[in-house]
Parts: sequence; C-alpha cells; structure tokens
Amino acid sequence: MVDNKTLTNYCSEYLKIGEFSDYCPNGLQVEGCKKINKIIAGVSANIDLIERAIEERAEALLVHHGFFWKNENPSITGTKKNRVSLLLKNDINLFAYHLPLDAHPEVGNNYQLAKILNIDNPRPIGDTLVWTGEINSTLQTVSELINNKLQRKPQVFGKNDKKIKHVAWCTGAAQDKIDVAIDVGADLFISGEISEQIPALAKESGISFISAGHHATERYGVQALGQHLSDKFDIVYKFIEIDNSV
Repeated sequence: MVDNKTLTNYCSEYLKIGEFSDYCPNGLQVEGCKKINKIIAGVSANIDLIERAIEERAEALLVHHGFFWKNENPSITGTKKNRVSLLLKNDINLFAYHLPLDAHPEVGNNYQLAKILNIDNPRPIGDTLVWTGEINSTLQTVSELINNKLQRKPQVFGKNDKKIKHVAWCTGAAQDKIDVAIDVGADLFISGEISEQIPALAKESGISFISAGHHATERYGVQALGQHLSDKFDIVYKFIEIDNSV
C-alpha cells in the first residue's frame, strides 16, 4: 500500500506540475481513504468510470480529464455533484493530470502516441506541447496505421500518396497548434480533433492533417503513468476503457 499524500507528492515531482499553467488543478482533486492498494486508470472521470472503480474495489482513480475546469460553473451541482458524491461515498481518491501528462518525456500522451505509431526520434518543440519526429511513409499508410492501432477511423486531409517524412503531433484538442507544425516544415500534423477552419488552412499551407480522436489519442499516457506507479509502489493497477467517439 501507499499513502495518498505520498502518491500526491511523488506525482507532483515526477510530472513537474509546478511548471505548467493549466486549465484545471493537477494532483489529488478529491480526497478519499489514506491507504491505496489498487488504482483504476481511465481517460476521463465520468460516472461510468467511477462505477467501474467501485466494482473493482479500488481506492484511487487516475485520469487525464478530471474536475474543476476553468470557466466552468464552480458550483458542485448536477452531474458534478453526482460524480463527486459517488467518490466521497465510496472513499475513492481522484488523481487527475492534464497538461503535465501530455508533456512528460516518458509517460506523456505525446511520447506514448509516438511509440504506438512507430515515430522515430520523438521530441518536443520548445514549450509548445507539440512534438515532432520522423516517419518514412505515405499519408494513406499513416492513416491506416492510426485506424489499426487506435481502433478509430481518422479524418484525413491531403493527398493519399503524399510522402510523409517529417511529422508533428499534439494529442487531444490541439488542432489550433497546426501553425507550430507549419512553422517547422512538417509534412503532416496529427491531433485529436478538428475545427472548421483547419481543412482550408492545411490545404493552403501545403501540410496534411489527421484528426485521430481526442479520446483515442489520449488513452496511453494515463496507462503508462499507472504502470509506472504500480512498479514504483508495488500496488495493483488496471486500465479501464470507457469508449468515447470524440
């Protein structure tokens, strides 16, 4: 077992959460029991995942998307009340890590996606949260790889036979960071979502674009972090997939 404060302090240092200005608090968002033996990991802290954690008799839930986002109503009412009360009733700790889990060089979403897609020499582009690397392929082959690996049919913009060597990516809702990929001369930018203006911007700038799914691109960081914590503290860890088509 590990104490919830010990786990909180370790993750704060390991993920360097103090270096990020985020849209939500990172760390222990809802306090539960003191001793943790089993962690359930998932992408988002919704009722379906919380109920699975209860079924699994877990003392902690580890997610990428937690609670208390900036610009949302801070009142604990409605669905937020239902989620928080269910955690408190069952004495389950909720740990959530957002941007620090995107950026981490070992367990981060961007690094883990590069491993899944066999991208060579993955590395961050400054402090933009966008990563870059090399892949010797075509746009069609990359899109087929994403379909096979992520089990999600991507939205693809560009010519199928275009040669892709220099790729940039940022998981989740990072389509507005396409300018970073354009500036570094990437052949392709991959993100989780797409906005109305992106297809025209991609076409006019000569870069290909793939929207691979917000949820689908951000499954892997929380799994890597959960496994890391399991190995570090000799506790039980299990990832539970709650499907989300976005």
